[in-house]
Amino acid sequence: MQLNGVDYNDQSLGVYTGESIGAYTAKAFLWMFLGLLTTFAVAFFGYATGTILYVFAIPYFHIVLLVLELGVVMFLSARLHKLHVGTARALFFVYAALNGVVFSAYFLIFSMLSLILVFAMTAVYFGAMALYGYLTKTDLSRLRPILVGGLIFLIVCGLLSLFLPLGMADRVICLVGVAVFLGFTAYDTQKIRAFYSAYQGDQAMLERASIYSALELYLDFINLFLYLLRFLGKNRK
Repeated sequence: MQLNGVDYNDQSLGVYTGESIGAYTAKAFLWMFLGLLTTFAVAFFGYATGTILYVFAIPYFHIVLLVLELGVVMFLSARLHKLHVGTARALFFVYAALNGVVFSAYFLIFSMLSLILVFAMTAVYFGAMALYGYLTKTDLSRLRPILVGGLIFLIVCGLLSLFLPLGMADRVICLVGVAVFLGFTAYDTQKIRAFYSAYQGDQAMLERASIYSALELYLDFINLFLYLLRFLGKNRK
């Protein structure tokens, strides 16, 4: 895999003296885990206290929330090379908290048992693909055009679902979504190694890249969870 013209398999690269690739990868996953913890903490608080009922009663709040989420992700992606490390981390947790507001609604829609079982299933699938992405010697960047094509397909279907009933086709879309984000999980995990190789010697950029990797992995996990929940989850009666 190459990043900015650097091949992470190139053994001629100098060894980064700060931390090993294993420790660097673990740090990215730790940030991802803390982001997930923030999301589910905010979601459960909103559900348990009933705050979510008042929040979503605000006119057009869901649109404002969507714009804020997109804005944070786009700003973090566009300004990654220039942001202070602390600012990048703060934006990541702001996004995770905003997503938690959205997720609080799922506690109202789906049974608690469904949420727990699907979360456990997501963790197993995600962990297996992340482990594959970390250990495999195959260059997964070749999958990127397929994964991006699948993502575009999912976006188009999501827009169509706003205007047309998809019926049984929705289950097929969910399966496609699961496959796409399992692929992204392996790809994004392998990409951590590319970041590590590309930014050796630049501690600040390595720190920023670890936050960006955490964001990508966070999005992979969240989307995998949502598609599995749509496919397997049981609504509250």
